[in-house]
Amino acid sequence: MLANNHQILGSNSRLVLLGTGGGPSIKKARAQPSNALIIEGRVYIIDAGNGVSRQMALANISPKDIQGVFITHNHSDHVADYGTLLLRAWQSGLREPVHTFGPTPLEEMTSRYLEYMKWVIEQRTVQRDRPHLKDLILAQNISNQEPIFEDRDLTVSATEVSHGTLRPAYAFRFQTPSWTVVFSGDTTRSDNLLELARGADILVHEAINPDAVDSMVEQHNPGNDSFRRALIEGHTPVEEVGQLAEEAGVKKLVLTHLVPSGIPDFDRPEIWLDGARKHFHGDIVVGEDLLEMEISPQRV
Repeated sequence: MLANNHQILGSNSRLVLLGTGGGPSIKKARAQPSNALIIEGRVYIIDAGNGVSRQMALANISPKDIQGVFITHNHSDHVADYGTLLLRAWQSGLREPVHTFGPTPLEEMTSRYLEYMKWVIEQRTVQRDRPHLKDLILAQNISNQEPIFEDRDLTVSATEVSHGTLRPAYAFRFQTPSWTVVFSGDTTRSDNLLELARGADILVHEAINPDAVDSMVEQHNPGNDSFRRALIEGHTPVEEVGQLAEEAGVKKLVLTHLVPSGIPDFDRPEIWLDGARKHFHGDIVVGEDLLEMEISPQRV
């Protein structure tokens, strides 16, 4: 599906929102956070919440084409299926190395997952004549804000953002000679993100509806003030998302990691749109699972 009915010219790149629901609780309205960038057939996954492999299949994205996996932070809704994604991609025919990046301790998490699944990995390596999975995962902890990855015409940079008490959490900037896409990860209003997003063609940003916080607390954990405080202090109200996008001069704002998800009184497209439009005057897309957009700076 092409967002906002724009005609996109000359693009060989696309963005797929694999999962757009925020938070670790089980919900049916939206899958957990994950995104895919496809550039000339090369696949880059940003975050790997529960169910990402299934979402890739529904989006007709081949696991054999994964080049990189980028984890914004280590909350479970962003990393729960990191290992499973790589295992299932390998079991589905992946034979080329995959670079993976994320906050410490991603390298340790990778090795522990391989140890956890050692028996089945060893069995299938021999029985199916596959390269060993450990030889295909090139995991690296993010340690600075310089470009962390380069692949042909793509450069990926990271910057630290503020996500409540969790440290560190990162936003990513994917840049080619033709376009730039920025992913906020989970964050409150961030000056680092503002600088990272300047002039981007697309900013994919999390959003919370502050009016829903009390309802969410009552639904999941009545009276828990720590839960309420974590929601408020760890995320960006949708109006502030629009303000940041306007200040950064981005062309299109894509709202995802929507909190709440699936509560009709608080999770309707017009609510998110109205909030972001108070400050942002560019294109706005309210994320839906499996929504696909071509990427190009040229629109007519």
